[in-house]
Amino acid sequence: MLRLLVSCLLLLCCLSTSSSASPPPLMLAGQWQDGPDVSRYLVSEKLDGVRARWDGRTLTSRAGNIIPAPAWFTHAWPQQPLDGELWSSRSNFDTISAIIRRTPADDAQWRTLRFMAFDLPASPGTFEHRLAAMRKLVHGTGNPHLAVIAQQRFADAASLHTHLRQVVAAGGEGLMLHHQDNVYVHGRSDGLLKLKLFDDAEARVVGHVPGKGKYEGMTGALQVQSEDGRRFRIGSGLSDAQRAHPPAIGSLVTYRYNGLTVHGLPRFARFLRVREEATPVAERL
Repeated sequence: MLRLLVSCLLLLCCLSTSSSASPPPLMLAGQWQDGPDVSRYLVSEKLDGVRARWDGRTLTSRAGNIIPAPAWFTHAWPQQPLDGELWSSRSNFDTISAIIRRTPADDAQWRTLRFMAFDLPASPGTFEHRLAAMRKLVHGTGNPHLAVIAQQRFADAASLHTHLRQVVAAGGEGLMLHHQDNVYVHGRSDGLLKLKLFDDAEARVVGHVPGKGKYEGMTGALQVQSEDGRRFRIGSGLSDAQRAHPPAIGSLVTYRYNGLTVHGLPRFARFLRVREEATPVAERL
């Protein structure tokens, strides 16, 4: 009886720990607006993968949940933290997300992924210095599943936008611009900016609006709340399957929009996908 009680207490501790995962201290991007000297930024493709952080021992999602990567996948990775994205190919977010959620991990599926590192959070100094140190660290691992995302410079805004159109035409999502002198900070940074043909953002689902007409008995729209506390509805972009089984209340979703209204709300908000990258172990039990 005592042994059973101890086992139950241990299980409860594990569940409590798993469900109270805290997000890692990640740097978040702002929106690029033409004006600054483009030549002082290092530019990379904005990958449509799953954001993750390597803390020297484990991978965690941006929500703070452990990603159960196989041991061979992270073999010989550096002890220093890495900020990056689990990625395989363009327009493949749903597949990548499904692979990292699966428990136990499927080796064959994980072999299609790479961790594309784009920053070295614990390293002091400018981004230019961190990039050089990160390239050296990653090269030294000899692990084919760990790489540093390619960075390049552009002389002016015209060449930057030409490159953006080429990336999007090839199926890419957009670009990330990292100022060469930027230091790594937790939270939104003016030195890390994203550039896309369309605006997008994230919001938290706070309710489901009942559908009408052909959507009667399903979800007509998602009631969401943005980071600044504004609430609005997203009705476009949901498939029939998503209307039948909508994103759960509390989940984070990405939406696309075309500028803001006079009231500061997203114009023509359109659902893209759920952005929760990993489910806590406790929720799978």
